[in-house]
Amino acid sequence: MNISTSNRAIPVVEANGLPRHGNDPAGLTNAEARRRLAEFGPNAVADSAPSRWRVFLAKFWSPIPWMLEIAIVLQLGLGQYVEAAVIGGLLFFNATLGFIQEGRASAALAALKKRLAPTALARRDGEWLRVAAVELVPGDAIRLPLGALVPADATIVSGSVMVDQSMLTGESVPVDANPGSQICAGSLVRRGQAIAEVTATGSKTYFGRAAELVRIARSPSTEQAAIFAATRNLALVNGTVAVLIVGAAYAMALPSADLIRLALTALLATIPVALPATFTLSAAFGAQVLARHGVLLTRLSAAHEAAAMDVLCADKTGTLTRNTLEVVEVIAMPGFDRERVLALAAMASSEADQDPIDAAIRGAASNETTRGAAERLARFVPFDPTTKISEAFVVDRDEEELRILKGAFEPIADAAEVPTVARHLVEGLAERGHRIIAVAVGPPGLLRLAGLIAISDPPREDSAGLIATLREMGVRTAMVTGDSPLTAAAIARKVGIAGAVCPAGQLAGEPSADEFGVFARVVPEEKYRLVKALQSHGHVVGMCGDGTNDAAALRQAQIGIAVSSATDAAKAAAGMVMTEPGLAGIVYAVHEGRIGFQRLRTYTFNMLVKKIEIVLFLAIGLALTGHAVMTPVLMVLMLMTNDFLAMSLTTDRASAAPSPSRWRMRNITGAAVILGVCKLGFSTAMLAFGAFRLGLGPGELQTFAFVTLVFGAQALLYVVRERRHMWSSKPSKWVAAASAADIVVVSVLASSGTLMEPLSWRVLAAVFAATAGFALVLDQIKLPLASAFKVEEAPPAR
Repeated sequence: MNISTSNRAIPVVEANGLPRHGNDPAGLTNAEARRRLAEFGPNAVADSAPSRWRVFLAKFWSPIPWMLEIAIVLQLGLGQYVEAAVIGGLLFFNATLGFIQEGRASAALAALKKRLAPTALARRDGEWLRVAAVELVPGDAIRLPLGALVPADATIVSGSVMVDQSMLTGESVPVDANPGSQICAGSLVRRGQAIAEVTATGSKTYFGRAAELVRIARSPSTEQAAIFAATRNLALVNGTVAVLIVGAAYAMALPSADLIRLALTALLATIPVALPATFTLSAAFGAQVLARHGVLLTRLSAAHEAAAMDVLCADKTGTLTRNTLEVVEVIAMPGFDRERVLALAAMASSEADQDPIDAAIRGAASNETTRGAAERLARFVPFDPTTKISEAFVVDRDEEELRILKGAFEPIADAAEVPTVARHLVEGLAERGHRIIAVAVGPPGLLRLAGLIAISDPPREDSAGLIATLREMGVRTAMVTGDSPLTAAAIARKVGIAGAVCPAGQLAGEPSADEFGVFARVVPEEKYRLVKALQSHGHVVGMCGDGTNDAAALRQAQIGIAVSSATDAAKAAAGMVMTEPGLAGIVYAVHEGRIGFQRLRTYTFNMLVKKIEIVLFLAIGLALTGHAVMTPVLMVLMLMTNDFLAMSLTTDRASAAPSPSRWRMRNITGAAVILGVCKLGFSTAMLAFGAFRLGLGPGELQTFAFVTLVFGAQALLYVVRERRHMWSSKPSKWVAAASAADIVVVSVLASSGTLMEPLSWRVLAAVFAATAGFALVLDQIKLPLASAFKVEEAPPAR
């Protein structure tokens, strides 16, 4: 049913039966409401998401696209339209793959906005009117009937309500709100009714601050850092060499057209054109595997971020626990037993209110009772948030009336006879994180305590095992919750989270996950700041949660994980969503992420060696022969038959590292330079052999150089794909097929003279044999080199 947002008069008392009190707020005049609306702004979350076309165009504005765009301009200037179109297609391919992964922040904001109430009852000019929630301002008097969604942060003025704030604060138990109590926008009124005064609207509310944090949150991506570092290192090494090549060619008085072609060839040799696409393809393969295990990726790079994660911030309610209340212990006083205590409590519990505490007690009583009820219910008094007690009047078999009280221990102790030991028992249960319900019974005026019922949100069955497995994998788990320190510490002990409870005063600073294992009473801003503080200490942070209050931290963390019961806002902000109950998917995501990392590191290492070698090879070839040994056409062909076919490494067999995997680009680049120099020595020797021993002409020598580089790249691939000797494991079928296709296609083109001068099959076979022998030598060099540069070393265990 659509409700008009225009003001509509609502009778004062008839609106929901709530009587007026003398201290009820007078509300605002319409004129004052308009003035405050202009001052404070609408009660809505700001949305400044860029348009989709701007997001797409931004994909063409980064170092790799810049180099490709320069290459396209140069090729168009030389009239090489086909080659320019090929490079343009590669550029568009990379941009499109990145574009489809955008938009998560706007999706998170949209989900958060849906939680805001569309209309509200507000008092304007002395009358109760239904107004659009977006028009509420601080100072407005609003009504909160049963079932209402609180439209703004407010203070209760009269009446009392029980509000469900679990999706905001993580509290699994509804909270009583009496006059003077603060309630938050987005809370749901589960019981009672009240009049409240608005204290904050829009982005100033508890709810709005969470939405604003989601909008501004940006996680540092280890994947993007790796791509940038690889591109930067290549630019530093190859850019310097390319400038020297062009300078030397100019000094040798090469014609302008040849000089431009040489510059274009050097530029194409430097660009890691397939690098972004390879990262995306690897993540897509990982996403398919994870989906089969109940894990959906809303951001593909989350699979790679999981490999580096070393701290997991897990929310308690609904993440480590079931988010359902259960009776975990019953302590019967002398003269009573467990079954009797539960039966009495059930008679003082409501069926209609859907109260989670009453539902837990009635469920436990139904499972426990084996004999018929000794009393019949005569009258029931619902729970009163003011007294914190519910009552039941029953008649026993002797037709005597008994009064049953159920509620908080203190008011029960004031109304009934309580054994001395009871208070000590209550303190012990509270220290274990339980909520205590006291039950008293007896003739009116002669009540005595029957027993204590401990209610708790128990841990999930797999939580302890998950945390232990993550610890073995080098990932430390910290609990971050809005619940009380006692409850959080009790759950932490049960699931095996080590570390002390962080004092409230230290949350404002930069607390360490090494020192503390539990962060309690944490509001959304503090969760967000905690994740940023951990990231500033060099941690790769995973944030696991289910509520709206987790959305900002989920967005800020490198890997945000929403469990299956999460709200839409949490799922939209997360990079990973569990579709099955429990958290076993996290362990699998970390394992699969580390396998994907090994594949990407192999590809990146392989790419760096080839790119470093080829630019140096162009320089040496120019000095050795007096002309360019590669043409732009051959370089484009090499990109197609070599770089992109090497993307098959994303399907290769690999094993997961035992600890978090990090990109050490300086180490990788250093090792790549040495291997590149070794490979350069082989390629130079082959070039000299072709020029001086075989007497090949300039065109044939260019073909010979092209074939040598392509065959050598395949040899390099098999050397670097295995940490041990290259014959220690079989490559995947896709890797083997891509290698075979590369060699066959290049051999056919070279022998037939397509796009290049032809070479005989005999020469091609000789190059292949020489390359195979070189691979055996390079494999021996690789082992001590990887160890010396610590390419495989994991971060120190914490």
